[in-house]
Amino acid sequence: MTSIPTSLEKLGWSNDFAAQIGADERALVPLRLSGVERSRATGLGEAGAITLQFPPDLSAGSVAVGDWVLAEPETARICRVLDRRSLLTRKAAGTEVRTQLIAANVDTLFIVSSCNADFNPARLERYVALALDAGVAPVIVLTKADLAADVTDFLSRARAISPHVAAAVALNAKSPEAVAALEGWCGPGQTVAFAGSSGVGKSTLVNAMTGLAIATQGVREDDAKGRHTTTARALHPVPGGGMVIDMPGMRELALIDASEGIAELFDDIEALAATCRFRDCAHEREPGCAINAAVAAGTLNAARLGRWQKLRREDEATALSKAEARRKGRTFARMVKSAKQDKTRSRE
Repeated sequence: MTSIPTSLEKLGWSNDFAAQIGADERALVPLRLSGVERSRATGLGEAGAITLQFPPDLSAGSVAVGDWVLAEPETARICRVLDRRSLLTRKAAGTEVRTQLIAANVDTLFIVSSCNADFNPARLERYVALALDAGVAPVIVLTKADLAADVTDFLSRARAISPHVAAAVALNAKSPEAVAALEGWCGPGQTVAFAGSSGVGKSTLVNAMTGLAIATQGVREDDAKGRHTTTARALHPVPGGGMVIDMPGMRELALIDASEGIAELFDDIEALAATCRFRDCAHEREPGCAINAAVAAGTLNAARLGRWQKLRREDEATALSKAEARRKGRTFARMVKSAKQDKTRSRE
């Protein structure tokens, strides 16, 4: 098996990636993408940062920050993207149903919110479902703890999101002790990513972890909404080993192909649904509905049930839209093929 260079190991390289390199690829250079632009990407390797070019059959939308790639040393052209250990995705903005890659090969997702009006259980649930669907450990990080009248209330509500949340941590992002509260998930070979709304302190925490000077801004006092500071996803080394991915704020997160993550997040409701009298129970007014019985008995929160139903409807709608898009694509391909055949026959 290919040995792991120490410097690559600090970037997150492992035997899982080394085992993917074929005998005919030994001359290629393994690099980890630290930034992705429309026509090029930046890769980190033993020689430092390298500007990479996309081949004709690969676009910027097909890779993500955190990906490992193999590149030609002479041309700096990407030859292949290695299989990912994990991949965070979302529904791309716009009316067209497309998958947008967020970050690859992440071990822990720090879901950042504030101990103020920014705290939103429904939004936190979306991020947790995103992480669970990708097989990434979700950790809820509550900032501005120094300004909250009752931090324990925010912590208890965060922990109540799901037993699958690895932990909930409250801190002051500007405090020297903030990094220490998160260091248990960081370290050599580990990759963490920060996600959440703008202005909650993501870049401040990244600055503290990396020693960088990423610009930061505050929040509006009237509604606690932040202003965008980070404009592009970027992967940064952490002194002592490990990597951190800073991401632009996402006030709205639309999930896509996240049925497994949603089911894991709401596994208690899923278990109840399996005991309903009818297999196709809509959980509305059907007799023998175990979910409605739990709501009536006070063992299931009606608001949480509503959020589960909403996420399931959204995921089903995007799945149907993608299926319809594929059907239209196949139909168009058949039309093009038929037109080419007719044109060929007319020349004969």
